[in-house]
Amino acid sequence: MLTLGIESSAHTFGVGIADNGKILANEKAMYKIELSGMIPKKVAEHHVQNVQPVISAAISKAAITPKEIEGIGYTKGPGIGTCLQVGQIAAKTIARKLNIPIVPVNHGIGHIEIARINSGLSDPLVLYVSGGNSQILKLSKKPYPHYGVMGETFDIGIGNMLDTFARETKLNPAWGSTVEKLAKWGRYINMPYTVKGMDFSFTGILTHSIKAAKQNSIHDVCFSLQETAFSMLCEATERALLLTNSTEMCVCGGVAQNSRLKEMLESIAKEHKARLGFTDNQYNADNGAMIAFVAERMLKNGAKTSLDQCKIEQRYRIDQAKVY
Repeated sequence: MLTLGIESSAHTFGVGIADNGKILANEKAMYKIELSGMIPKKVAEHHVQNVQPVISAAISKAAITPKEIEGIGYTKGPGIGTCLQVGQIAAKTIARKLNIPIVPVNHGIGHIEIARINSGLSDPLVLYVSGGNSQILKLSKKPYPHYGVMGETFDIGIGNMLDTFARETKLNPAWGSTVEKLAKWGRYINMPYTVKGMDFSFTGILTHSIKAAKQNSIHDVCFSLQETAFSMLCEATERALLLTNSTEMCVCGGVAQNSRLKEMLESIAKEHKARLGFTDNQYNADNGAMIAFVAERMLKNGAKTSLDQCKIEQRYRIDQAKVY
């Protein structure tokens, strides 16, 4: 079933096209985040300007015509309201024009499902780490199939924390990936560590790290921030792994691109004889392909949504979304 997916929850306007689980196209345009961070109005304006070019690029990449598209999905949430609206309006316009079915997709489900299936996992414990989300999840079948939250951040997502640190210390570019690069030459200095059961908090370590950067080598601070924050995630994930007796683990989301985090999780998986799965970085970063991938599965399994029901929800929790 040839399905188009639109992702617009934050800095990326992405369009993907899937056909029977195979990704035919995954095109995107990213808003350039300066030291001021993401200004919703400006990001939304960026998305509006890129709707037509990115959709056209995806259709061209997939070597199809618009009339061949059989279904469409868009990111319902969570995300920035003005940005989500751009994708919603674009998807509804296409659905109406082509007279094809449309479904709203949870952003987190997109990340998880494309990573889970691409890595050949059936029922993994999931560590979902991105800009706005940091959660430990496990599929539950009651009262309907959904990812239940076993642990999550008390305050901000780890990706947001790393990006904020990068902006506050004027790293260029101001991304968590810059922190990862600088960390390679660092030594450890003490950092706050906050884990409560399977929940964690990152505001304390963020504040401490920004102050520490004024008195210590930026390499040392980046290394210590990354090691400590990832250790917090790994401690909580390992605890959840043992409590659920899981034999599979999956890491996904923007921060799953970090090689050091994957290295630490691989160590846990090896120790407990579990299999660790992850997908290509292009699908860990925000992208339209994951939305197309999940939308196709939803449509094939009977999901139905009228145009009037196609809304956005800025705080659309992953445990409220049905998994098809």
